[in-house]
Amino acid sequence: MQQTPNRRRFLQGAGLVGAGLVGAGTAGALIPDTALAGQHTGDRPDLGSPRFTLAVIPDTQYLFDADRGDPAPLTATLRWIQDHQAEQNIVFTTHLGDIVENAAAAELARAGEVFEIFDRRRTPYSVLAGNHDVDPSTTDQRGPGPYLDVFGPRRLRTSPTYRGGTPDGYNTYHVFTAAGREWLVFALDWRPSDGTLGWAKAVLAAHPRTPVILTTHDLAHADDTGVAELSGHGQRLWDGLIKDSDQIFLTLNGHFWPPGRTVLRNNAGRDVHVHITNYQDRYYGGGAMIRLYHFDLARNTIDVETVSPWILGQQPERRNALEQREVELTDPANRFSLAVDFADRFAGFAPVPPRPPRNPATVLVDGTVAYWRFDQGRADGTPVPDGFRIADLSGRGNHLTRVTLAGSGPDALRWSTEHHGDQPAHASLFFDGGKRPARGAYLRTVDEAPLNATTFNNGYTIEAFVKLPADVRATNHAWMSILSRFGAGRDAGKTGGDPAEPIATLSMSDGMALQWAVFPVNQDGISTNWGHEMRADEWFHVAVVNDGRRTTLFVDGAELLRNPSTPARGLASSREPWFVGAYHYDRIVEQGFYGWIGDLRIVDRPLPVSRFLRA
Repeated sequence: MQQTPNRRRFLQGAGLVGAGLVGAGTAGALIPDTALAGQHTGDRPDLGSPRFTLAVIPDTQYLFDADRGDPAPLTATLRWIQDHQAEQNIVFTTHLGDIVENAAAAELARAGEVFEIFDRRRTPYSVLAGNHDVDPSTTDQRGPGPYLDVFGPRRLRTSPTYRGGTPDGYNTYHVFTAAGREWLVFALDWRPSDGTLGWAKAVLAAHPRTPVILTTHDLAHADDTGVAELSGHGQRLWDGLIKDSDQIFLTLNGHFWPPGRTVLRNNAGRDVHVHITNYQDRYYGGGAMIRLYHFDLARNTIDVETVSPWILGQQPERRNALEQREVELTDPANRFSLAVDFADRFAGFAPVPPRPPRNPATVLVDGTVAYWRFDQGRADGTPVPDGFRIADLSGRGNHLTRVTLAGSGPDALRWSTEHHGDQPAHASLFFDGGKRPARGAYLRTVDEAPLNATTFNNGYTIEAFVKLPADVRATNHAWMSILSRFGAGRDAGKTGGDPAEPIATLSMSDGMALQWAVFPVNQDGISTNWGHEMRADEWFHVAVVNDGRRTTLFVDGAELLRNPSTPARGLASSREPWFVGAYHYDRIVEQGFYGWIGDLRIVDRPLPVSRFLRA
C-alpha cells in the first residue's frame, strides 16, 4: 500500500525465415527446437510460440487482513491462470508484493495456502515482499521473519523457473522460456540493499544475452492522467541498476495507485517501459484482479489487458452492480498496446547476426530450370550495361540480357546492395521504370533459352524477392510486372477472355496487390490469382505454386485467399522470351517495373509450403 497520497525460406537449403525472433526475428539466446520438444501439452504453454503471456498480480493485502478479508478472489485468480495456461499461453506469473496487510504470520500462512495451488502443479511464479509483508523500516538485511518462513527460497526451489537469490532470501531471480528463447525476471525486495544491487548486476553478467523484466514493490507512481514517474526509491533503483543495464526493458511495480506508465531512456539510448499497477483501492480490495501482458513477437507488440478472474467465474446474472463494473477494465491506463521492436530493442546485448549470402549450389533443388541472382560484384548504384548477360545458375542456359526502352538512359537499371534479410544473394537490381510513355529497362531471356518453350504440364514454382519504393502509390506504376512471359494469349492459340493479354504475368495492381494472371494449357481464357495490397518500402517474398491442377499464391510463406479452384494445368507458350521487369499488352511493352527485384527462381514442379517456412 502507498505511504503517501500521490500516486521460407526462399527454398530448401537456402532459407526464407531468418535467425532471430522465432518466426519473426527475436534477438539473442535462442533455444534449439529439440530443447522445446514435448514441452507443450493440452494444459501447458507452448514454449516455442512467438505469442505468450505474462500474468501480473498486484497488491492483495486487503484479502489477508487479520480477521478480515477473503482468500476466495486470489484462489480464483490462481486457478484461472492454471485453467487458461494453454489457451492464453501463460508462461509465468509474478506477484508485485503486499501479499498481506500486517506482515503477520497467520496472514502469510493463509496466503501461502492459496499459493499451494501453483506449488502442487509446479506452475512457475515469483513473489516479493512489499512494505506490508515485512517491517517497512528495514532493508533486505532485516533477517528472518514470517515472510521468509512462508515465501522464502525453500518454497521457491520447487519451481521450474527459480534460479537463485540473495543470501538474505528476500531477492530472487527466475528464468522462463517463451518464444523459443530465455527471459529473466528479477523479484526484488521492498528495499533492496546496495549488496543486492551488486548481486543483480552479477546475475545480468552471468546471463548477458537474456532480456530482463524487473519486478519490485515501489518504483514509480502515477497521476490521475496515468502518467508515471519514478518514486524516490525508484530513482535509487534507476540510478543504481536499471539505467546502466540495457537488458532491463520492462519494470513492473505495485504499491501506489492509480495505474500508470512511462517510457524512460537508459544510458544505451534504449527504451525502458516503466509500469505501475495496483487495484487495492477498488471494490473488494481489487478482488485479486490481474494484468495480462500478451507478448506477440510476430507483431512486435505487447497487448495489455486487466481482468478479474474472480468475477469472471461468477454467473453474470448474480453479479452485483459493483462487480459488473469490475469484470474488465478497459480505460487507456488498463488496456493498451506497446509497440516494441524486439530485435532492435535487444540488439545492444543480443544482436541478431545478419545471414550471410548462400552458395548458389544450396539453391538448386531438383527441377530448377532457372535461377537468377544479381551479386556480380558491381558497385551500388552502377548501371547494368545494355546487353549485359546475367547467367542462369541452374545450368539450363536460360540467361538474361538487358533491354532499354526508348528514351531511357543507363540509370534505368542499376545494381543495388538492397536485399531481403533471408535472400540467398545479398544484392538486387533497381528498376527505375514507368509508363505513358513506357520507360525504363528490363531483362529478357536469350532467344535460345529452353525456358521459352517450357509448358510446365506437371506443375511449377515461381519465386521472387521484391521491394516497392515508398512513393510507389503516389506515382503512376499501376499494373507493372515483376515477371512475365512474352506474347499475347492469341499467340499461344488462346481466344477466350482478352487474347491480347500477356500469356503470363506476375504483376502489381493499381493498389499494389499481387496478381498472377496466366493462360493455362488446358483453358482458353485467363486464370487469375489475387493477393492483398503490399506494403511499400518493405521486402517481401512471393511464390506461385502450381501442382498440375491448382495454382496457389504465397507471400512470405503464407497462403493467400483468392486462388482459383478451376483446374489450371501448365503455362501456354508462344516460344518467346520471358521478361523480368516489364509489362506488355498485345505484344507491346507498355511500362517498366519500379522497385527492387532480388533473386528469382523457377522450378518445374510444385514445392511444398514448408519449403518457404523452414529456416
